[in-house]
Amino acid sequence: MPSHVGLFHLLRDGCFWAYDVRTMLDIELLRNNPERVKKTVADKGCNPALVDEFLALDTAWRGVQKELDEARAAQKKLSDARDIEGAKANKLKIKELEEKSAQLSLEREDKWIRIPNLASEDTPIGKNEDENVELRRWGELPKFDFTPKDYMDLGELHDIIDTERASRVSGARFGYLKGAAALMEFALVKFGMDTLTDEKILREVADSIEPGYPATPFIPVVPPVMIKPDVYRRTARLNPGDEEERYYLPADNMYLIGSAEHTLCSMHIDEILKEEQLPLRYVGFSTAFRREAGSYGKDTRGILRVHQFDKLEMESFTTPEMSQKEQDFIVALQEYMMRALKLPHRTIICCTGDMGNPDYRHIDIEAWFPAQNKYRETHSADLMIDYQARRLNTKVRRADGSLVFAHMNDATAFSQRPILAILENNQLPDGRVVVPEVLREYLKRDIIG
Repeated sequence: MPSHVGLFHLLRDGCFWAYDVRTMLDIELLRNNPERVKKTVADKGCNPALVDEFLALDTAWRGVQKELDEARAAQKKLSDARDIEGAKANKLKIKELEEKSAQLSLEREDKWIRIPNLASEDTPIGKNEDENVELRRWGELPKFDFTPKDYMDLGELHDIIDTERASRVSGARFGYLKGAAALMEFALVKFGMDTLTDEKILREVADSIEPGYPATPFIPVVPPVMIKPDVYRRTARLNPGDEEERYYLPADNMYLIGSAEHTLCSMHIDEILKEEQLPLRYVGFSTAFRREAGSYGKDTRGILRVHQFDKLEMESFTTPEMSQKEQDFIVALQEYMMRALKLPHRTIICCTGDMGNPDYRHIDIEAWFPAQNKYRETHSADLMIDYQARRLNTKVRRADGSLVFAHMNDATAFSQRPILAILENNQLPDGRVVVPEVLREYLKRDIIG
């Protein structure tokens, strides 16, 4: 078995999953600086013993590999010397060592795949969302001389959000968007697409990050919403334990994606990109499917947390040197679009306990929901550095001919949640809702109601 490939089997729904895991976290980092890795593992709420267990198995596996290489070299000499008995005995030894190596590789990579990515130096250490750190906020909170209705009351008032019928048709955590709400979703998608392909806007935002920073437009994509299990695992979004959040289709051996990110980030699986192509930016629109398995009792009323929703997603491939600036650029674009909607919001950097295991740096934007009297997440931005690219085997060929793994960012452009924030922030005393000026040309109206 090649040193970079291993198989991890898991029985689910009568089917065996086979992991072609390649590499996850850099093997040399694990071997040479295990204490740094163990600290991040602990900070992210995982068991740091994983690192020691992996290293013990790695040492044993490398020892067996050394024996195997020596036995294979001896086999040639025995064959050349026509030592039939010696060659026969050595061949049995090779078979035993291959089996032992394969088993150790399985066990080693079972540990390896569970080790999370490192966290950036500016990521705060914390256990949960209460320890996230606010970076900045924008917009004055609306002041009403009446008790504001929540988005569901407004949605039902105007017959534009219907969860009652959806529950009869599909069950809990589904909803119909109708009329003005449906039109507003596509208005947001069109506004997002227009913004992310407008070189003038992108230049303005890019220069705010660094003068001359690339203003390369995003390429619009409508990606598949189904993904092969082996590809899904290589995105680092289907690790052991993640499967309870995903919708699996056993008859097809396929998954429904939880975000357009999942089929955008894997577009260049096993490919080599040229440095002069970068940054390579995509914006993809798709429906997303999530079980919301860990959200029992949360947001049970309404459509803030549902099993099916539409999302416009950004994905970016860069060189290692520019990936954190690329995330800052993407977040600045998110803020630009939220400001254009005149939605009060704040930008936070998530702590280690509130970020995904594949994330190196995770930033959220939260819009103000006046009826709830709090900020709620509407956007996220994940910097993966090379964690995903190592699994996906997505590399960059430098101008000098050398190869490095690509660095990758993904982020929300728009989901359906800003619609809910618009309803609450822009309501009038009689329940009508003012359409944000920037959306009126798409929606063809000024007022809902």
